[in-house]
Amino acid sequence: MSDAVILFRDALQSVFGPLDWLPDPDGQIHRFHVPGDRSGSRNGWYVLYLDGIAFGLFGSWKAGGSQSWSSRTPADPLEARLIEQRIEQARRQREAERQQRQQLAAVEAQRLWSASAPAAADHPYLSRKGVKPHNARQLGSVLLIPLYHAGRLVNLQRIYPDGGKRFLPGARVTGTYSPLRRLEPGQPLYICEGWATGATIHEHTGAAVACAMNAGNLYPVGDYLRRAYPDSPLIVAGDDDRQTEGNPGRTKANHAAGLLGCGVVFPPWPADAPPHLSDFNDLRQWREAHP
Repeated sequence: MSDAVILFRDALQSVFGPLDWLPDPDGQIHRFHVPGDRSGSRNGWYVLYLDGIAFGLFGSWKAGGSQSWSSRTPADPLEARLIEQRIEQARRQREAERQQRQQLAAVEAQRLWSASAPAAADHPYLSRKGVKPHNARQLGSVLLIPLYHAGRLVNLQRIYPDGGKRFLPGARVTGTYSPLRRLEPGQPLYICEGWATGATIHEHTGAAVACAMNAGNLYPVGDYLRRAYPDSPLIVAGDDDRQTEGNPGRTKANHAAGLLGCGVVFPPWPADAPPHLSDFNDLRQWREAHP
């Protein structure tokens, strides 16, 4: 076995932890299980070339980003150009696989959605959050929250009775959202993170809401909706992660609103509200328990 293969595995292990296999240096994208990820998942990927200067790229579909490795510094412009070509080749391979994974996940989302029924109002998660089922459906004991992109169902957030949440493996997340109520031209549209938060806002205001599922997705969703519905005022309804370093909910909501040029609102905490509360659903549930 080539020393370069061993060294490349060392580079992988320095990021992902111990691996009990050796990389295949065939210049193709390979997927692998990342230690610590959910059992059965294969979020890691790598590509390794041995011809010429030994060079590899690797990363995680889940974490995003990538890192490169080479056995040595390019000796001349020709070797440097070869590495650039391999980076571009790997980028095209990753993009093709990403699109294929998303297409397969969209088909699975549509299959599960068709097999499901309208969610029961007494589902444990809905009862705990104090919200109505709205657009949620149910398959067995699992809630299904639809995520759309450009009007097409492409992903599902599965919410289990204990509150655990999972997207479909490989499915698109960035730019997708779950809508609550049909948007009417000229009427305000709220953009928030979680679905229960969106349901709370919709039930309180009657307005349409787009649930982006995470703070990093607020801007991509808002950018799409701003272009799709130019006459509808956007309002970012942010989480306020007061006990998390850097307060990512507030920080990213303010950032998204700044880029979108729209309003932003946060839960108006009473003076005696516990600091672990972070979103509009938390606030409503706490107020109802402390009239």
